[in-house]
Amino acid sequence: MNVYSEEGKGTKFKVYFPAQTSESLLEKAPVTQAGLPRGDGELILLVDDEEGIRQIAMKTLVRFGYRVMEAENGAEGVLLYVQNQKEVALVLTDVSMPIMDGAALIAALKSLNPEVRILVSSGLPTNSGVAKAMESGARFISKPYTAETLLRTIYKELHS
Repeated sequence: MNVYSEEGKGTKFKVYFPAQTSESLLEKAPVTQAGLPRGDGELILLVDDEEGIRQIAMKTLVRFGYRVMEAENGAEGVLLYVQNQKEVALVLTDVSMPIMDGAALIAALKSLNPEVRILVSSGLPTNSGVAKAMESGARFISKPYTAETLLRTIYKELHS
C-alpha cells in the first residue's frame, strides 16, 4: 500500500494485491546463495545526481547480473535513453536533481515510450515530485534502500 499526501491537495491511497495466489514471482526468480533475485543482462538506466548512490547502486546491479548506464541528471538520462531506447529494460531515477528533475525526466521518457518501466526514488516520500511520478505510473522505492529491496523491486517491475 502506498499513501501520498500533499497539503492542500489531499491524500491518495494505492493498494496493490498480488495477481496470482499460488507462487509469487520472487519464488520463481533465479536466486543467488543469499536468496536475492538475479538479473539476466537487462540494461538499467540509473539517473541520480548523487555520485555515491549511483556507484553503490551500479555495483550492486552489476554484481547481480544487470548492465547499467549512469546519468547525473534528467537531461543526461533522456539523451542516454534516446540513444539506447531499444535496450533499456528499466529506468531508476531520483526525484530531486538539478537541470532536469525526476518528474520532468519521467514525462519526457513517457512521451518517447509510454510503456517505459520506471522506478522513482526519493528520501522524501511526501515530495510533490514523487506524487507526480506516481501519477504517471512509475513505481516508488524509498531511499535509503538496501541491496535486497533494490533487487527485489527491480525484479518485480521487470516481470510484472
